[in-house]
Amino acid sequence: MSQLPPSLSIGPPVFDAAFRARLADLFAWRRDVRRFRGDPVDEAVLRTCLDLATLAPSVGNSQPWRFVRVADAGRRAAVAASFERCNAAARATYADERSALYARLKLAGLREAPVHLAVFCDGATEAGHGLGRATMPEMLRYSVAASIHAFWLAARAHGLGVGWVSILEPAAVTKALAVPGAWELIAYLCVGHPVEEHADPELVRHGWQDRCPEAGRLHER
Repeated sequence: MSQLPPSLSIGPPVFDAAFRARLADLFAWRRDVRRFRGDPVDEAVLRTCLDLATLAPSVGNSQPWRFVRVADAGRRAAVAASFERCNAAARATYADERSALYARLKLAGLREAPVHLAVFCDGATEAGHGLGRATMPEMLRYSVAASIHAFWLAARAHGLGVGWVSILEPAAVTKALAVPGAWELIAYLCVGHPVEEHADPELVRHGWQDRCPEAGRLHER
């Protein structure tokens, strides 16, 4: 990975109004996908999306993201089992109508998605020489989150859906994938072709949570 796009060696691009409009569409149509078709993802497309993810900003240029493609059936089963345990426990924290609504939500595409990616933060990386991390060590994890968002947008632009599964036990996933001890799980991503396309988030569509009003998000001091 980490090969720069050829356009970067040509010179500064021109981002015109048409590009900005399409970029706004990309952001607006990025969805957290739970329903996937079973057909395989083109390997070249997946590699391109991963390459673009490595162009994300990172504290001290530390580039702490570590992507693990989970193809082994046994390891996938261990992750799915963790989800089932956590999902049942999470439902138990709600009562009455909210509990019933939770049970109707599809919160992961672990069974259907052809590609699984576990994304870790390498806390032991020497890249960046510690710049910017002494005062805010959490910046390493934020850097990985930025790379995940870059991957997400790239995947969407290639017609792929991405679902971020957070209802998991990080320790169980880390153990199942046998990664180095300094690696911290940041995300478990399901990737594939979506069954359907929607402009509105699934949790809005199914009545779990509407988008919050814009007022009050920007504060002046």
